[in-house]
Amino acid sequence: MMDAPQTSPVLATVPLGMQWPTLDPFLFCAHHNDDYPAGDGALGPAASLGGRAIGQDFSDKDGWSMYHGSTIPGFPQHPHRGFETVTYCREGFIDHADSMGATARFGRGDVQWMTAGGGVVHSEMFPLINTDRPNPTELFQIWLNLPAADKMVDAYFTMFWSEDIPKIALDSGGEITVLAGDLHGATAPAPPPNSWASRPEAHIGVWHITLPAGASWTLPETAATSGRILYLFEGDGLSIGEQTFGKDTGIQLVPDTEVTITSGDEPTECLVMQGTPIGEPVERYGPFVMNTRAEIQQAFDDYNRTQFGGWPWESDDPAHAAHDGRFAIHADGTKDEPPFVA
Repeated sequence: MMDAPQTSPVLATVPLGMQWPTLDPFLFCAHHNDDYPAGDGALGPAASLGGRAIGQDFSDKDGWSMYHGSTIPGFPQHPHRGFETVTYCREGFIDHADSMGATARFGRGDVQWMTAGGGVVHSEMFPLINTDRPNPTELFQIWLNLPAADKMVDAYFTMFWSEDIPKIALDSGGEITVLAGDLHGATAPAPPPNSWASRPEAHIGVWHITLPAGASWTLPETAATSGRILYLFEGDGLSIGEQTFGKDTGIQLVPDTEVTITSGDEPTECLVMQGTPIGEPVERYGPFVMNTRAEIQQAFDDYNRTQFGGWPWESDDPAHAAHDGRFAIHADGTKDEPPFVA
């Protein structure tokens, strides 16, 4: 990061790519924003896949990628251990399946929160359900670390439907979506029981902020021990004090003081992530995040031996029917459906 003047509420800045740098207890945030074309009737793109490294396509060719998918974009089955994924799908849909037996289709502002704990395998496919129009898909996936005491807890899957996530309407016409934590009396749905975010002393907050042109909003102060980054991903000209920032900039802020942000001549969108550091060693390799190199090796050994319970689905990249709406079937077989939205 680039340091800022000491008198400024801005501590440092960093340019953003697809994977955004973070501060402990967060590990990173991936921003996927794909302008997928119309679907081919089988949930894949009605477009040539020529020129793409199928199975490893992060090309952004024509404004979209297949990622690890071969016919449907997305991420077929892969393992995790030692951390959590928080997936906020703003546009489009994600079809989820995991080794616990849970499955879901979610999107349009929904959040999936999954504790990998001692081990889980899951897939995340992006079904292109519209055959008569494009299928734009935008999502954020945040990796939140687990402390050593909770790295081997049982895996856990939950859904926060958009209708249940608090949204704060601002007088300016802007809006703040409270994805995690508390803000101005609005409290996000409770995180999984073993999450670092479930501890009050962690002061976890994840907020999506939209501001119209020329509007201002003041972030309240949080604990001095917390880290806080504001990610500006839409709109140029956001100002904080006497400093102005362009699109795709991460801005580390002083946590224990109010900070007023003002959008420029165009609407602005930001994501704020804040929390108290876990403060433990981090050893990570691919899909595993532990505290020591020996624990990483043990994670590979355990996965090779047990497959973290095995994969109960017929394919590595299961997806639901195009006509299915949003739903979740949990590991105990219970089904959860939000209100239907056409």
